[in-house]
Amino acid sequence: MGANQLADYTPQAMDASISIAGIEDAASVIDPVFRNTPQFVCEPLSDRLGVTTILKVETINPIRSFKGRGTDYLLHRLGPQPQGIVCASAGNFGQGMAYAARKRGVRMTVFAALTANPLKVDRMRALGAKVVLEGDDFDDAKDAATRHAAETGAFYVEDGLLGPIAEGAGTVASELERMDERLDACIVPLGNGALVNGMGTWLKRATPAPIVIAVCPAGAPAMEMSWRAGRPVSTPAIDTIADGIAVRVPVPEALEIMRKTVDDVMLVADAEMVQAMRLLYIDAGLVVEPAGAAGIAALAQRRDEFAGKRVAVTLTGGNVTEDQLRKFLY
Repeated sequence: MGANQLADYTPQAMDASISIAGIEDAASVIDPVFRNTPQFVCEPLSDRLGVTTILKVETINPIRSFKGRGTDYLLHRLGPQPQGIVCASAGNFGQGMAYAARKRGVRMTVFAALTANPLKVDRMRALGAKVVLEGDDFDDAKDAATRHAAETGAFYVEDGLLGPIAEGAGTVASELERMDERLDACIVPLGNGALVNGMGTWLKRATPAPIVIAVCPAGAPAMEMSWRAGRPVSTPAIDTIADGIAVRVPVPEALEIMRKTVDDVMLVADAEMVQAMRLLYIDAGLVVEPAGAAGIAALAQRRDEFAGKRVAVTLTGGNVTEDQLRKFLY
C-alpha cells in the first residue's frame, strides 16, 4: 500500500451495537474455559466494608482475565481472515485474541506499548501471537496497529468498538443474575467500555435494574471526563499502575452506549487500588492486578452509600508480575 493510501486509511467499519440476543448466543458458544466463573459473597470482605460484597472472579482461566469471553465470541462471529488479524492491547485483550486465534489457526499480531507489562507480553507470545512493542502507551500502540492493518490488509480489531466483544463480556452479568437474591449495584472497572457496556446492556433490561458504576484510575481519567462531558475528551498523558484500564483516547461509540448502560463513573487513586489488592489477598486469598481490583477500591470509597446492600464487583484480571507482587502485596 502506497503512502497516499496509508494517509487515507481508516479502520474498517464496525458495528458497535450490543443486543440481548447476542449475549445469550455468546453464553452458549464461547469457550467453556471462560464461562461460569466463581461468584460468591466474600464474608470477611463484607464484614470489613459493611456491604454484602459479591466477588465475580474472572482471574481463574488460561489468560487470567475476562477478555477471553469477548475475544472468543468475536472470532466465532468473524470467521476466517486470510490476511490475519491485528489489534492493540495493554496485555489482557491481546492474550484473549491470541488464545482465540490460536484455537482457530488464525495469524494474530498484537501491538503493545514499550512499557507494557512484561508478564502479559510473554504470555501473548506464548499463545502464538506476534507481539510488536511500539509507542509510549496503549493509544500509541493502537495507532501503530492501524498502520499495520493499512499496510498488510489484516483485519483490525479495536476493543470497545466491536459489538460481539461486548456481548461476550456481557455474559459475566448473565451469570451474576442467576444468584438467588437481587443485586443492588454492580461495580465494573472501565477501560475502553466493552465490559461495562455488555454487562450494563444485560442488567438494564430488568426492572428494577441494579445501579451500574464504572471505575477509572485517577491517573487515566479520560473515560470519566468524557462520560461527564457527553463527548470524547482525550488526555495528554496517563500516570497509573492500572495498565489494563489506562485509556488516553476514548472510543466515541463506546461512550455513546454508556449513556444507557452506566449510572455513574468514578475515579480511584493508585494507592486505593493497591489497598484493594491487599484486601482481596487477605480476605479472599486472591491475587488481582491493579485494574482488576479497581472495583473493590471504588466500593471501599463508597461503603457508606452501599451499607447493608448487595453489591457485585467484577475482578477483571490477575496478571501480576513478581515485582508487583513484592511491591504491592508483601
